[in-house]
Amino acid sequence: MLEREPDLEVLAQAGSLSEARDALSSVGSFVDLILVDLDLPDGSGTSLIEEIHTVNPDALVLVLTAFKDEKWLARAIDAGASGILHKSSRIAEVVAAIRRLVAGEQLVSPGEVAEATRFMDGERREEREASRLLAKLTPREKEVLRSLAEGLSDRELAQNLHVNVDTVQTHMGNIRSKLEVASRLQALVFAVRHGVAKIQ
Repeated sequence: MLEREPDLEVLAQAGSLSEARDALSSVGSFVDLILVDLDLPDGSGTSLIEEIHTVNPDALVLVLTAFKDEKWLARAIDAGASGILHKSSRIAEVVAAIRRLVAGEQLVSPGEVAEATRFMDGERREEREASRLLAKLTPREKEVLRSLAEGLSDRELAQNLHVNVDTVQTHMGNIRSKLEVASRLQALVFAVRHGVAKIQ
């Protein structure tokens, strides 16, 4: 559709994050604007936006997304998106947005920028607090959390870690205390959310 416009030239297309990275390495430095979907089959478009600016700091990024959640929009803006359109937008609106961005116009309102800034500030505070709490954990306690993510019972955890059940329960008590959570489930959710453990 974009190729039909006399003033637009499509240099590359990609259907996934890995394809986009390949395209970026070959034509990224020559591109004026890149249209990015946030929901890619092999990852998030927000990480691609950051990579785009590493390859071509002057490139404009127009995000086309089905997400309406403010956290996705805020992260896209924080990563360096120049504008955001919903996927329900007509092709004429997409073309118009591309032209406006290239002409130096602003698509995101000051209010949306302020909201995104507030959201990201709050998210960064949460990340700093999570890092502070996680730093209290010993390597052994992190190992307990990783084993817990495998769905093991206390007895299975004890066998896995070559300790007795009482020791596992002591570890769990220490973990709950250090992470300031009330249950082992909350501790597990916290650990998964912040990359200490991974659900298999």
